[in-house]
Amino acid sequence: MARELTTPFLAADVIIELIDHPGRPIVLIDRLNPPYGLAIPGGFVDRGVESVERAAVREALEETCLEVRLIALLGIYSNPARDSRLHTATAIYVGEAHGTPRAADDAKGVHVVPVEAIPGDLAFDHDLVLDDYRVFRATGRVAPLREIPA
Repeated sequence: MARELTTPFLAADVIIELIDHPGRPIVLIDRLNPPYGLAIPGGFVDRGVESVERAAVREALEETCLEVRLIALLGIYSNPARDSRLHTATAIYVGEAHGTPRAADDAKGVHVVPVEAIPGDLAFDHDLVLDDYRVFRATGRVAPLREIPA
């Protein structure tokens, strides 16, 4: 039997560190659209138009009004259950920015959050992502490879 050749939707997200704020806090957004909740800024790659890295920088600017410089790829997150709308895979980057974020586009609000005070129960799988980010920030180690049972 032949398998249908389809792929997950591709997204790019950025954990934005505000390097001109004490302690390098990060930026989270309140999502304007479902699934609601706090999340890492990001969104879908424009197919045939941009690279994943370019999409990450564009989405960060659109949602937070911050110009971000990417510094690392934290990992790829692709669990089919990570997004309740459809199967997505996302590249999560760590980036740096200066200034004060402002909510725009798909963000109805922004929050500057110290790393030690990141709340739980975030949208998507962002609790897991930010657990991996805390390890990265403390040690420089990127996200581990994860096996998902078939």
